[in-house]
Amino acid sequence: MPPIVTSAEIERPAAEVFAYATDPARFSEWQKGVVDGHMDGPADSQPPAVGTTCVTTRRIGGASRPSKSELVHIDPPRTWGVRGIDGPIRAAVDVLVEPVTSSRSRLTISVDFTGHGIGKILVPLVVRREARKEMPDNVAALKQRMEVG
Repeated sequence: MPPIVTSAEIERPAAEVFAYATDPARFSEWQKGVVDGHMDGPADSQPPAVGTTCVTTRRIGGASRPSKSELVHIDPPRTWGVRGIDGPIRAAVDVLVEPVTSSRSRLTISVDFTGHGIGKILVPLVVRREARKEMPDNVAALKQRMEVG
């Protein structure tokens, strides 16, 4: 199956869009179900380096469930990507930010999933369908937050 891809043009410079869209501490502001997020690593590692762990906690089935991803590529303010490293459902997320003008950018987020154990059943039956539904709403929420301030 191909990844789920969602794009939007945002009235903000590429560096601002990149910084916001790739900051796990801000994920709860625009991603449905996310309650917390942070990068695990040296506090002075700005931007985070390849190999840094991203921890995202989501509310799933009434419980808070953390998941870990590893930062696999980063080229600010253009590209960022993480790959899930634990749990039954592991996401591969790639972010691309392209400047349209000096004050407008195109954000593209691509998400794919790999199932392990029970996740092999959940990914095709539930996870991909939910992500296909949520991604446009999430990106619209990001766009609104960035453009409104």
